[in-house]
Amino acid sequence: MDTEMDFLSLSAALAAKEILDVEGMEWMYQLELSGEVLYHQLADRVGDRQAAELLRRNAVEERAHARRMAKALSLKLGREWTPTIEQQRILSVPLPDQVSAEFFLGVVQGEIAGDQGSQRWADLEPDEEVAHLLRLNGREESIHAGRAQQVSVLLSA
Repeated sequence: MDTEMDFLSLSAALAAKEILDVEGMEWMYQLELSGEVLYHQLADRVGDRQAAELLRRNAVEERAHARRMAKALSLKLGREWTPTIEQQRILSVPLPDQVSAEFFLGVVQGEIAGDQGSQRWADLEPDEEVAHLLRLNGREESIHAGRAQQVSVLLSA
């Protein structure tokens, strides 16, 4: 990207793509890497041990999503894909110092949208292996949504 984007603006740019091209896959890689950090930051802010544990599980899986995207990019390009330093940059995410139960309802919606986008792009992907990797990541985004919902419930109690 020509201009430096944060997590939310790059997410919006990715969501606007009808077909997931190489550029979009590279954006997704960076978003997944940043998602790991985001979930750790959220875990540090919730003030509830059980909620923090759920969020840290999501963080670990976000890193796995980035690895899958790297594999998908290698398949798409027909050669080993290695991220640039810029693509490894963790995107900034504007977060409040304390997060509420309501905040996590937005996280739920974002994760559900991530699954829907991944499934839509997988449907249009001609390479079956790449489509499979997109579907795996997408399904796990819905699992993340479920955990974020659990966090919202825990923080509401």
